[in-house]
Amino acid sequence: MHHAVETFIQDLAVIMLIAGVVTVLFNRFKQPVVLGYIVAGVIIGPHTPPFSLITDERTIQILAELGVIFLLFSLGLEFSLKKLAKVGATAFVAALAEITLMLWVGYEIGIYFGWKKMDAVFLGAMLSVSSTTIIVKALNELGMKREKFAQLIFGILIVEDVLAIGMIALLSGVATSGSVDAGDAVTTIGKLVLFMIVSLVAGILIVPRLLDYVAKFKSKEMLLVTVLGLCFGFCLLVMKMEYSVALGAFLIGAVMAESRHLHQIERLIEPVRDMFSAIFFVAIGLLFNPSILAQYWLPIAVITLAVVLGKVVSCGLATFLSGQDGRTSMRVGMGLSQIGEFSFIIAALGVSLKVTSDFLYPTVVAVSAVTTLLTPYLIKLADPLSSRLAKAMPGKLASVFGMYSTWLASLQPQGDRAELSRIIRRILLQVVVNLALVAAIFIIGGYFAEALGGSMSAWVADPQVQDAIVWGGALLLSLPFLIATYRKLHALSMLLAEISVRPEWAGSYNHAVRRVIAEVIPVVSIVGIMLMIAALSSRILPPTNLLILVLVGAAVLVLVLWQRFVKLHSKLQIALRETLEQQPDEKH
Repeated sequence: MHHAVETFIQDLAVIMLIAGVVTVLFNRFKQPVVLGYIVAGVIIGPHTPPFSLITDERTIQILAELGVIFLLFSLGLEFSLKKLAKVGATAFVAALAEITLMLWVGYEIGIYFGWKKMDAVFLGAMLSVSSTTIIVKALNELGMKREKFAQLIFGILIVEDVLAIGMIALLSGVATSGSVDAGDAVTTIGKLVLFMIVSLVAGILIVPRLLDYVAKFKSKEMLLVTVLGLCFGFCLLVMKMEYSVALGAFLIGAVMAESRHLHQIERLIEPVRDMFSAIFFVAIGLLFNPSILAQYWLPIAVITLAVVLGKVVSCGLATFLSGQDGRTSMRVGMGLSQIGEFSFIIAALGVSLKVTSDFLYPTVVAVSAVTTLLTPYLIKLADPLSSRLAKAMPGKLASVFGMYSTWLASLQPQGDRAELSRIIRRILLQVVVNLALVAAIFIIGGYFAEALGGSMSAWVADPQVQDAIVWGGALLLSLPFLIATYRKLHALSMLLAEISVRPEWAGSYNHAVRRVIAEVIPVVSIVGIMLMIAALSSRILPPTNLLILVLVGAAVLVLVLWQRFVKLHSKLQIALRETLEQQPDEKH
């Protein structure tokens, strides 16, 4: 025991001392600190002569996993639904274009060099996500963090982070099954989106209020312990549900980002995050084999070129097509032309699942190192390059781009149309959130049905009756959300009827036609929702006679307690809105 502790302290001392010296040198020469950590890992690693300075790599890898948790937790703290709403469509279009193109480019490069199919799939995933850490550091050093293009980049990075979490979940499934089934992929993505929506909504209702209560004691220690407890507890829950620990860390961070105590949490977590993140990046360097670098110099050069050109084209073009000007689009494309922490996390996933070749990890580390060094220079190069392209562009092509920008601006709703569009989007978002909560309730009911049935067996022997009780309980819990969904759909159908049915078309039947539309759409929608519920809860769906009995009982409850259900949902909605609208405290 004493020897194990001594070995651990020795390894930790070596990591921190070497990392400290190397990062001081990198900082002095104005190079990214992240790259310094990786170089420190290479220096003390087993592949650098004369010998390895680390004796227990397994323990270091466990500490590196903690680094992943804190890294993703910190990214979650930077995630903001309000920030995401500001950049809107541009962020989604650019992030989706980048990930789609780079997945394909990476896969094709892997196949071209004759690598295994799984290596090609993981390479595509590694190249598809840019580095939040490196970009933020570069923009800070250049003093450009508050410029328009920087805000667009942050929005794209937020969307990328969310999509990358989904990609990690998909890759885990692909790695274990060895193939991608379209149905399984859709199901996986659907479950993931559902889990994320429910986690965010439930978390935002509960966690900020819990943190408010703990903060009243004015103890930094209590707040830090509570934050860490929530972080690791939620990560454990996510792992029990067979999702990536990275997903849990990111989601709980995103939930805490809506707390009034966000800035205090960031300050408390920062030193812990920096320590374990340093170990994570050093652990990446430990896996780096310089001999593989010499052996695979051509793939590294090709992949580096593909990353820079692919991201400039995909992000820059998508940003321009979303309505931004050429200069801003070029800056966005150049700023995102690197890979970083998510690429390492995906690479580590491939290594842990034993589905990728030994050369892939150090190859990606080398590409990340080169693109990291290039990032500040590419951002500086964006303005002169966009000016030269504008001068060199033929007049007819410039005219076409100008007409496109004018046409795109004309599509934006103005005045009353803009307000109407905003109302419709808000109603649809509320319907989606309510349906996600309903679906989650029935899925959870099905998951725990066997355990609940066992606890009821002493007084209800019939398994069908047990299923009816569980299904009825899930329906009871869902009633506030189902009623809210009906009311939102009714309001939406009335709005659509008012817009679409004009007196000059319907004549004397104008009022009657509008009323039919306003009543039919929500009723048909509720029937469709009930069919969806039946499909989701097929494992616990009671037989027809008991189902009718449960539905009749639910209908009676709705008639008697309609106003109470409405008030309950309104309270939840108000609590959610208040949490989202509150601003973090600046002073603590």
